[in-house]
Amino acid sequence: MTQKLAVVFGGSGFIGRYVVRQLAAAGWRVRIAVRDTRKAQFLKPAGDLGQISFIPASVTDPVSVAAAVHGADAVINLVGVLFDVGKRSFKAMHVTGAANVAQAAMIAGAKTLIHMSALGADAKSETAYARSKAEGEAAVRSAFPNATIFRPSVVFGPEDSFFNLYGLVAQVSPFLPFFTNANPHAPEGGGSKFQLVYVGDVATAIVQAVTDARHAGKTYELGGGRVYTMRDVVQIVNRETMRNRKIIGLPYIFALPGAYIGAAVRSLMALVGLPVDLLMFPTTDQLKLLKAGSVLTGNLPGLEAFGIEPTVAETVVPMYLKRFRAIQQNKKLRVAAR
Repeated sequence: MTQKLAVVFGGSGFIGRYVVRQLAAAGWRVRIAVRDTRKAQFLKPAGDLGQISFIPASVTDPVSVAAAVHGADAVINLVGVLFDVGKRSFKAMHVTGAANVAQAAMIAGAKTLIHMSALGADAKSETAYARSKAEGEAAVRSAFPNATIFRPSVVFGPEDSFFNLYGLVAQVSPFLPFFTNANPHAPEGGGSKFQLVYVGDVATAIVQAVTDARHAGKTYELGGGRVYTMRDVVQIVNRETMRNRKIIGLPYIFALPGAYIGAAVRSLMALVGLPVDLLMFPTTDQLKLLKAGSVLTGNLPGLEAFGIEPTVAETVVPMYLKRFRAIQQNKKLRVAAR
């Protein structure tokens, strides 16, 4: 029996690698469509001999997208960017790119299309990121009406850019800041709220949607079982890195200078070809997203529709934040365990 083929755009990314591994474990042939196939080779052992293949493609190039989806039974688009810079703009990646993949999947005769959006996607949002995600969803629905759309909250896992970023801050800074519009010492002053969702749970839901036609044409919001404030997040980081940093709540206005400086530096980095995600400063758009938070609306089905019990952050985060501990602290733990 011939194995079915799933094409994963962005298969070597944070979420993509988990999707690829689960698809391979489920018996699918997986074709990973990425701009640089060399950087995706680490996924070769995820499947049996010949089960994982690679093809160079950019979602902004319709010709390469069409070549990538040729013969596909399922197409999964996980491509997204956090910074609206240069050729990899929100418009190009979230809207034009999404439309290219959806149109190509329809023409190729793929039975299933999975599109990754984001919680808070809204054409009327104050943030360019959320507006572009909503425009991308509309473009996908227009080209491939039965597409399954996922809107995850902030996704955590060993390769994330959320807890790891704060772990790095704890490593180099004498204090851990969080931003709030209220008294940081008051119960309601913990800052924005997030319903963090584990990357493995997101991948499981995607793979189920690929294999079960009952999920076609639906939109899902994916979030965990607990809502965390930003103060909760930095407290977890402080505890698991064992850095004992002073936690400071600051008004959002204190983050604006860094955002403006970061925007200028990112533009220069993009001009010379450097990866803009190396810079830690958030953009003004990201500050707006941060203030808005990321909590499920309750208006759409979520992980429960897939029979998934949400993974709690405290059961996973300690395993990868420990690398930000001081050597002496790790040594004390080993000695105590004897």
